[in-house]
Amino acid sequence: MTTPRAILASVTLGMAALTSGGAHAQLFSDDEARRAIIDIRQRLEGQRVQLEQQAAQQADLLRRASEENSQLRRSLLDLQTQIETLRGELARMRGQDEQLARDISEVQRLQKDMAVAIEQRLQRFEPVAVNVDGAQFSAQPDEQRAFEAALATFRRGEFPQAQAAFSSFVRRYPQSGYQPLALFWLGNAQYGTRDCNGAIETFRSLLQVAPNHPRAPEAVLSIANCQLELKDVAAARGTLDNLVKAYPQSEAASAARERLTRLPEPAPAPAPAPAPRAPARR
Repeated sequence: MTTPRAILASVTLGMAALTSGGAHAQLFSDDEARRAIIDIRQRLEGQRVQLEQQAAQQADLLRRASEENSQLRRSLLDLQTQIETLRGELARMRGQDEQLARDISEVQRLQKDMAVAIEQRLQRFEPVAVNVDGAQFSAQPDEQRAFEAALATFRRGEFPQAQAAFSSFVRRYPQSGYQPLALFWLGNAQYGTRDCNGAIETFRSLLQVAPNHPRAPEAVLSIANCQLELKDVAAARGTLDNLVKAYPQSEAASAARERLTRLPEPAPAPAPAPAPRAPARR
C-alpha cells in the first residue's frame, strides 16, 4: 500500500518536471513532454483514486468502530442493568432467606414451648416416685399436691382447716401410699382441736392399716396422750405398756418408759369380800 509520504514525493517530482521543462526543452521533444505529462496525470489520478479509496476504507473502519463502540456501550449498559437487576434479586432473596430463618426460629421456639407444655401436662397425670418417712411408693401428681397442701396447713397451726383437708384426702384417696401418713396427721390435727376421742379413733385406724409404718409408734404414744387428756390413766398406762412391748427400739418406746415412771401407781385391787357363812343347823 502506497503511503501518503510517497504520494507527496511523486507529486513534487511531477511539479519539478513541469517547471524545469523550459530548461531542458532541448533534451525532450514535444511528444515526449506530452507523454510525460499524461503519465504524471495518470499516476496522480491513480494516486488520488487510491487515496480516496483509502479514505473511504478508513471512514468505513471508523464508522464500523463507532457502531461497534455504540453497540459495546449498549451491551455494557444492558449488562449493568442486568447486574443491578441481579443485585436487587439477590437482595430480595437474602431478605427472604432472613425472613425464612426468622420464621424457622419462631417455629422451633413454638415447638419447644409446645413440647414443654405437653410434658408439663403429662406430668400432671403420670405417677411420681415418693419417698417420705422411709416409705417409698408412687402417687399421682394431684394426690401429692393435695397431701402437701394439707400438711402445709397443719404446719401453719391451722388445725381445723388441716383436719378438714386430711379428712377429705383420706376419703378421696383410700388406696394412696399417703394414707397412713394422712391418718397420722389427721389424728394430730384432731388432737390440736382437743378432739381426743376422734384422734384416738384415727390413730387406731392407722395402726390397723399399717402397723409397721414408721409413724406407728408415735401413733400409739399419741393415743396414750389422748387418754391422759381424757383422765383415763389406766388406759394410758396400758397403751404405754403395749407401746414398749410392740416397738421396744423406737424413740416413742423410750418416751413411753419415761412417762410410765411418772404415772401414779394403780390403786391396789380391793380385797374380795368374805363369803357369807352358811347358817348353823340346829
